[in-house]
Amino acid sequence: MNQIIADKLKLLPDTPGVYKMLDGTGTVIYVGKAISLKNRVSQYFQVNKDHTPKVRAMVSHIEDFETIGVNNETEALSLESNLIKEFMPKYNILLKDDKHFPYVRIDRKQDFPRVEVVRRIKPDGATYLGPYLSAIALREQIAVVRAHFPIRPCRKDMARSIARRERPCLMYHIGKCCAPCSGQVSRETYQGYVKEVISFLEGHTENVLRELNEQMAQAAEALEFERAARIRDQIRSIEGLNERQVAIFPKEAEADIFAPAMLEDRAMVFALFMRQGKIVGTEHFAMSAVSEDDPAEILSAFLTQFYDRDGILPPKEVLLSCPIPNEEAIESTLTGRAGRKVRLSVPQRGDKRKLTELAQKNGQEYLEKEKALREKAWDRDEGAAVQLAGLLGMEAFPTRMECFDNSHIMGTDTVSSMVVFTDGKPDKNEYRRFRIRAEAGGDDLIAMEEVLTRRFKKGPPYPDLLIIDGGKTQLQVAEKVLEAAQLPYLNVIALAESQEVIYTPEGDEPIFLPRSSPVLHLLQRIRDEAHRFAISYHRSLHQKNALLSVLDGIDGIGDTRKRALFDAFITRDAIAGASVEDLTKVKGMSRPAAEAVFRFFHPADETNQTDTKKEG
Repeated sequence: MNQIIADKLKLLPDTPGVYKMLDGTGTVIYVGKAISLKNRVSQYFQVNKDHTPKVRAMVSHIEDFETIGVNNETEALSLESNLIKEFMPKYNILLKDDKHFPYVRIDRKQDFPRVEVVRRIKPDGATYLGPYLSAIALREQIAVVRAHFPIRPCRKDMARSIARRERPCLMYHIGKCCAPCSGQVSRETYQGYVKEVISFLEGHTENVLRELNEQMAQAAEALEFERAARIRDQIRSIEGLNERQVAIFPKEAEADIFAPAMLEDRAMVFALFMRQGKIVGTEHFAMSAVSEDDPAEILSAFLTQFYDRDGILPPKEVLLSCPIPNEEAIESTLTGRAGRKVRLSVPQRGDKRKLTELAQKNGQEYLEKEKALREKAWDRDEGAAVQLAGLLGMEAFPTRMECFDNSHIMGTDTVSSMVVFTDGKPDKNEYRRFRIRAEAGGDDLIAMEEVLTRRFKKGPPYPDLLIIDGGKTQLQVAEKVLEAAQLPYLNVIALAESQEVIYTPEGDEPIFLPRSSPVLHLLQRIRDEAHRFAISYHRSLHQKNALLSVLDGIDGIGDTRKRALFDAFITRDAIAGASVEDLTKVKGMSRPAAEAVFRFFHPADETNQTDTKKEG
């Protein structure tokens, strides 16, 4: 305790308030509330106080503190929640999951709007439905909408598509879209579909089902049996969705059920959401707690932060698996946010108790499964890398591993890829691809020598382990390049795909690993990822060159304009479908050049224009 803190402690009032603990840089490291600021804040600096390790660590970093007085405990709780949200202090128990429940957004200002799933509401005049407490249930509903309401799923510019009179895509032909892009659907008809979708998503399935039954009957009377069958399937899907939500409480019952769970250094709160007597969703929320934290404190911190979110209002009843501190203040705060009475309770018996026990059980099982998955992931990634280091006699764990692979077709368009695994996991930001400049002619050794030479000329960071796709010969090329780059000390191996054996510089004989070996599986994943990355680059390059060759022979179109056209339109069909005006807008294209490209793809149009001139 420094002199500033000692002086401030003497001036603390015996009234409710909120305090902020600051470190030497002025950063807020903890926010707390108190019925008596004088008693609560002073406790942190009492030498004989039996603090937990977490509190002792926090106090050792406190260089100053600030207080804010309030009228009562409820105001203190509300202010504490706002300050925690603002500063995200290191030593507070924080809700780590920044989960925003999903909404459905439909912009009815557009003539042909889409159905979108978003996580935030914006003041843009669009219709928002939600929040949906269960993302799984929402996905099921959206699947029904996509399958049975002919609303467009694409992001096309409708005005542009209609002006071009685009052909309907596959979704139209399989009955999943009414193809507004073709201009064959009026705004009024489409908006009618949108109205039906909104009605369905708002839960008014009775009206939708009644209208669909009428449409099915009309289709059957008109002998349109295929259409009647499609409507019948639509009805069954909606009814099936409703049947999966079975009521377990009275229809008017609504509640949120929360239970904290802890396992070693992990903490979470598991939630069940009940609306209209039905469990409509579940969710789990990770908390930044430590093993010494009290589950009741975790649950208390969670409640104040969870309901302090846009669009999330507490229901009439919140069921908890255990009593929490500040229950009355939290209940009062939630009541104020909801604009009606909200009741917190810890049920001791009956169906409500079974719900809290179910939440508790699910939370604990989730943490146990998460731990098992972490252990398996470690064995699969870092653990396998540790074993690999031991197998190769490396002095340290290979944090960074680089693998190289080549790809070509009949000796043309040769490319190479470099993939990087950090701590046994793909590090895609570090991936690199190379277009081989030398005339390799399909010679893998020439390509490998060039790509490795270019890579190590770029300098660090260097890999702890270099992996080459190939056998002993490819390994010798890598050793040659490392020697020339004055990096002979780097660890290097080759993985031969034919027999899945490892070649090292030290041994003449390859290393054979069991098919079940985690080390072999790790090396295979790295090699296969390098192979995939090289192939994808090669395909894009080959397609681009194929497109460029299509444009060969057009007057005024050289390599620069070919590439500009490719960058602007991507595909041959897009270039062929472009108008002269669109082609002229491409950087570097003059009008005569644009007309030459248009004539190349539309010789019939040119012939017709010539014939018309002759007739005139």
